[in-house]
Amino acid sequence: MNVHLIAIGGSAMHNLAIAMHKKGFVVSGSDDEILEPSKSRLAKSNILPDSIGWNANRLHKGIDAVILGMHARADNPELLKAQELGLKIYSYPEYIFEQTKDKIRVVVGGSHGKTTITAMILHVLHYHNIDCDYLVGAQLEGFDTMVRITKEAKIAVIEGDEYLSSPIDRRPKFHLYNPNIAILSGIAWDHINVFPTFENYVEQFKIFIDLIEKNGSLIYCEKDNEVKKVCETTREDIRRFPYSIPEHRIENGISYLTSTSNDLKDEHVEVPLLIFGEHNLMNLNGARLVCNQLGIGDKDFYLAIQSFKGASKRLELVKKSNVSAMYKDFAHSPSKLKATTQAVKKQFEKRKLIACMELHTFSSLNEDFLKQYQGSMSLADEAIVYFNPHTIEHKQLKAISEDLVKKAFGGNNLKVYTNSKLLLDDLLKMNYDNQNLLMMSSGNFDGFDFKELAEKIIH
Repeated sequence: MNVHLIAIGGSAMHNLAIAMHKKGFVVSGSDDEILEPSKSRLAKSNILPDSIGWNANRLHKGIDAVILGMHARADNPELLKAQELGLKIYSYPEYIFEQTKDKIRVVVGGSHGKTTITAMILHVLHYHNIDCDYLVGAQLEGFDTMVRITKEAKIAVIEGDEYLSSPIDRRPKFHLYNPNIAILSGIAWDHINVFPTFENYVEQFKIFIDLIEKNGSLIYCEKDNEVKKVCETTREDIRRFPYSIPEHRIENGISYLTSTSNDLKDEHVEVPLLIFGEHNLMNLNGARLVCNQLGIGDKDFYLAIQSFKGASKRLELVKKSNVSAMYKDFAHSPSKLKATTQAVKKQFEKRKLIACMELHTFSSLNEDFLKQYQGSMSLADEAIVYFNPHTIEHKQLKAISEDLVKKAFGGNNLKVYTNSKLLLDDLLKMNYDNQNLLMMSSGNFDGFDFKELAEKIIH
């Protein structure tokens, strides 16, 4: 197979390119910008484009498949040439389905928790040496790439993002995978630039459920009212498995599962975890039910999950001492901020919490959407919101003010910054004895080195 990837430098796209190369395909690609770590990883596999930019001459009749990344535009010269030549053009989710259509496909959907649940399932499968293909939205410890596609694996575990598939395919990605086993973690309005109303957003999840294969399984979080509504009216041939927060206790900052399981009969077990927070515990319970569907009993699941450290940037511990800890998290939507802030506060009830988030996504910087953040960090002893006015200009959005942000979030414990250097200076001046710091963003606060920050504040 000869495949060409337009916009090969993207996070998912360059991982797909490497996966195809490992499968023995002839891989070529192009992009108008390739940054690290994509550049080095493509170079290591000898598939880094020889020049930056688009070149229609790269396309020829000998190419079996063209994979179009979201970063490309509909008028891309290579795309136009591929269309002119009549080549088969796929979005990357379409191509993932093409490569996994004869496998048992597990698709993890939901507004939050997708990466963590996918990572948990993969961790358990990997622990028990069960071969599988996968697509996950973060680099995981113990896995070389974020995408793996092989001939041999019988199972494919896919993180099902609801964002658009490609510039010429406006369907949400998770509509293209047709799962045998689906899991839905939660529904909280996101991607306002694509789904302008909450009703329109919820509709995408209804469609996702309708696309489950005949006699398939649907695992869903019954604690989420919207999820419960859309999942309890499914087709009769779909088996439903609800989940919620498992029984647990917290001692000295460590969470222990305390519930007994089906295959442990009446045996009472306590399972110590490296992760914490009600959201993570619900994710774990959902992952357990998925693994049950794949033939892994509770006893084997608990044995494996004890060593799960979490997915990258998902409530990830940066550094800790006996009296303080710093965590970073990908949280940026209102529901994620609330859940993550609550998790850290509840896990360390005797410590104060400084919760700091960056408004970085299109939705979060939208004046109309800002009011959705009301009370999302109210549990923090001190809440900080940062945004860069230049980012708003770059996204061609209406300017927002510090007062507008403060009013939207609400609470007397909130400070707003628009200067990242000033924010960093103030964070360094704080006393972290008996106090934790939580940094939340899908960006990096204009270049913060989180490890360096943690080294300076955690003694």
